[in-house]
Amino acid sequence: MARQTQVLVVGAGPGGYVAAIKLGQLGKRVLLVDKDKLGGECLNYGCIPSKALIHAASQLHKARKAEAQGLAGSLSLDWSRVQAWKGGIISGFNRGIASLLKGNGVTVLQGEARFTGPKEAEIAAPSGREGVRFERALIATGTRPLGLAGFEIDGHTVISSQEALELDKAPKSLVVIGGGVIGLEIGTFLAKLGSRVRVVEIMPQVLPGIEPDLVLPVARNLQRLGIEIFLKSKAKSYTKNGNELSVSLETPEGEKRVEADRILMSVGRAPATKGLGLEAAGVGTDAKGHVLVNERLQTSSPGIYAIGDVTEPPYLAHKASREGVLAALAIAGFGLEERGAVPWAVFTDPEISFVGEGEAQARARGAQVLVGRFPFSASGRAQAVREPEGFVKVIADQETHRILGVGIVGPSASDLIGEGCLAVRLGATLEEVASTIHPHPTLSEAFMEACEACLGQAIHILAAKA
Repeated sequence: MARQTQVLVVGAGPGGYVAAIKLGQLGKRVLLVDKDKLGGECLNYGCIPSKALIHAASQLHKARKAEAQGLAGSLSLDWSRVQAWKGGIISGFNRGIASLLKGNGVTVLQGEARFTGPKEAEIAAPSGREGVRFERALIATGTRPLGLAGFEIDGHTVISSQEALELDKAPKSLVVIGGGVIGLEIGTFLAKLGSRVRVVEIMPQVLPGIEPDLVLPVARNLQRLGIEIFLKSKAKSYTKNGNELSVSLETPEGEKRVEADRILMSVGRAPATKGLGLEAAGVGTDAKGHVLVNERLQTSSPGIYAIGDVTEPPYLAHKASREGVLAALAIAGFGLEERGAVPWAVFTDPEISFVGEGEAQARARGAQVLVGRFPFSASGRAQAVREPEGFVKVIADQETHRILGVGIVGPSASDLIGEGCLAVRLGATLEEVASTIHPHPTLSEAFMEACEACLGQAIHILAAKA
């Protein structure tokens, strides 16, 4: 006898578990299935563990540079204790999510789901296989790391971000293939722990796709950390002789060989749809395997929905969570609700964040814009905490003064962007932010002053000459 449920949710990451909770709150009977741990890639192998290790390494790095601030004394890092602390954080959230799901009436089943039709699936669980019949289903399986021919991930020599975050010690040397977000975040914290890091990026800049002025402070600091960057370059092959690992690179200056203990593969991710039985369910995909959805997040099979990374980039946990709520509302019969602008954040040193429309993007569509910048070097708070690099950048419509986009590179950029998200979401004007009193001394004042700079009225920097 097949198990009956109103909604089957496949994938318990930040999209799937949020959707399951929301559906439970809306009175639906929900079965949530995942082959791994609650919280998915983000909680267990990505967002949370990486930020914990980035924080630990940054604390050590900052403390070792604190003599100018009058702080003296030696400090060391017990990496095994750091990893145990990180594991404790993850376990706590695992338990918290389980409690939230139970409290909202969601049934959780560990196993691998495969659709056998538009209204049925088979679950391969540790206890055996069982059938499930459902009225609606939601696919939230996320993505998997991509590899390169000749650099297949084996978990030892060639590692993914998951293995990089579980290392028992920092490698003496590391070659990072791919200078995007994941590669630079991991490369940066390992460099702070003493690893010699080399980054190989095929594009003309690291963090391709991000506006160059926001990337520049990060690129400068990578050099200060001793990270060697090979741009317009690609990894061709590697050889291993005992414990000696050599990587061959094709660069604009010709072929080079570099030594490494490990190779981190971070060239991107692909939708995790293998083995889901999408054809049997009548669910269509694009050429790259992303599940195709309409504005209500419905697939080509009307009773099946999909959200998050499995549908399209950007691959962001908060995007998946928001879409999980929207899909739950759609499944429960509510009207269409706008997703809103999706912010992003890069946890490099300094951090980068952005929301809304970029300067180049706005100009490319012919918009007349105002652009204001306020440097953190003019911020009392940034100077006090010894993080004066970077700036806040505001892009606004020239006629209406409505804020179109906000970019930040500097201290706590990932936290500061929240005010920019609200400004873009509500269509706030430059004057509305500029006239809002911000506490002093804080980093948030930089957003206010960047809006004033757009208007040519910044107090703590000189106005640019015409």
